[in-house]
Amino acid sequence: MSGVVSFKLVLLGESSVGKSSIALRFVKDQFEDYRESTIGAAFLTQTVSRDDGTTIKLEIWDTAGQERYKSLAPMYYRNAHCALVVYDITEQDSFENAKTWIRELQRHADANITIALVGNKLDLADTRRAVPEEEARKYAEAEGLMFMEASAKTPTNVTELFTAVANKLPLDRGIGAKRPEAPAGGARPNAPVQLGSQPRPTNQDACTC
Repeated sequence: MSGVVSFKLVLLGESSVGKSSIALRFVKDQFEDYRESTIGAAFLTQTVSRDDGTTIKLEIWDTAGQERYKSLAPMYYRNAHCALVVYDITEQDSFENAKTWIRELQRHADANITIALVGNKLDLADTRRAVPEEEARKYAEAEGLMFMEASAKTPTNVTELFTAVANKLPLDRGIGAKRPEAPAGGARPNAPVQLGSQPRPTNQDACTC
């Protein structure tokens, strides 16, 4: 299959785990040691080439991690095709928080959503690691999630992460993908997932990585 297929991707996780740093590194190949916290959510786009030659356009919603914005999260993960749930490998609490986000996605997001558990700040693994890689990997396998550790700072595995997700996405569910014609007799095939119109919040981001 050739052409461009778009997918909605949402980044979730508590404040300061590095969601925005991962997004900024992927989209602009930039890293900032200190960033102001995201207000509401930030919106970015970037394309990825799949192994089959298809160009994937990722519409990325980078959500705020502060507790006061948590009630807004369903507006951003609603109808999302994929979610990156990010935790900080140096903070055990952020890993437990990531599990909470995953449970919420499993209960309320699209049943076919692709979820990746992402351990950020891999550059600190030798000196400050608090979440063992094997523990996170086993959890991801038990829940049927993709898993990768990464560092937005160095950078390590950021492009690989988004490419792996793009290769996992079913092309027939993307925005703009070609679907079968309605069969004779007026019956229609299952309607494609559509993104609702959502206000685009202020882009001030913040995940210290």
